[in-house]
Amino acid sequence: MKRTALLAVPAALLLALVPGTASAYPNPGTVTGSTVVHDPTMIRTSGGRYLLYATGGGLGYRTSTDRISFTAGADAFTAKPAWWSSYATEAWAPDISYAGGKYLMYYAVSRFGENTSAIGLAGSSSGLPGSWTDYGVVYTSTAGSDYNAIDPNLFVDDDGKWWLSFGSWWTGIKMIRIDPATGKQYAGDTKRYSLAARPTGSKAVEAPYIVKRNGYYYLFASYDVCCQGTSSTYKVKAGRATSVTGPYYDKNGVAMTNNGGTPVLESHGNVIGPGGQSITHDTDGDLIVYHYYDGSANGTPKLGINLLNWSSGWPVAY
Repeated sequence: MKRTALLAVPAALLLALVPGTASAYPNPGTVTGSTVVHDPTMIRTSGGRYLLYATGGGLGYRTSTDRISFTAGADAFTAKPAWWSSYATEAWAPDISYAGGKYLMYYAVSRFGENTSAIGLAGSSSGLPGSWTDYGVVYTSTAGSDYNAIDPNLFVDDDGKWWLSFGSWWTGIKMIRIDPATGKQYAGDTKRYSLAARPTGSKAVEAPYIVKRNGYYYLFASYDVCCQGTSSTYKVKAGRATSVTGPYYDKNGVAMTNNGGTPVLESHGNVIGPGGQSITHDTDGDLIVYHYYDGSANGTPKLGINLLNWSSGWPVAY
């Protein structure tokens, strides 16, 4: 469906959708062109251009003027920062935002399945490939850590405080406070907060993203296994809190630190393992931007975009 078609969905139908049943999940909106991505993050510039970055090389770039047709461009960095080699050779899971008068991009450098990892930061006046200045390491984890410093997301609160959520597996999703002057950890509060975890069974929760809507903070996260093509079991769940540092609870009152989470997107039809999500506010509402594995294309990872409806107090994709 194209964007105009998405807007025509009756409100009564939206409220009737029950997350957790296959029929509740919409197919992605129509996108064309260069749409093979992992972990997409997208922002709309003041001029109406969409800038999308994703996992790959020096952080792969896509752009669109209509949110449908996407064209590939050069990677974010013309040369990989030298410090990456201490952790890996590739960057993962970028997070683009506009804050403090410039475009910022947090990203992770790590090896799959390891937690000797680092979160880096870059800034740009335009957000375009080749314009990014790397600011170096923000936060790290080691083989002895009980957390993994990947999948960063910057959240700027109404009171002007900056927060960075991150995490993958181990003991789950974490958060630190960020100094707006540097984009790095705030010296006046060095606590590492815990937002979501799976203390029993699988430890598979990662890719946090936080937004504030209607007085609540909402934490989105990806659960279960990514990156296995049509065998992927990734899914997106959410919880909400009255404080940015939590505690976050799902619709049934289960804490996200105790394996809670209300389903937002799960596998259905040829849409397999949706996750690696980010949330973007656009002129027609909030978007969930994610990757999924296309069951009709041998599990090729594709870009998914859907609008979100908040009328029930919980995010519902349509």
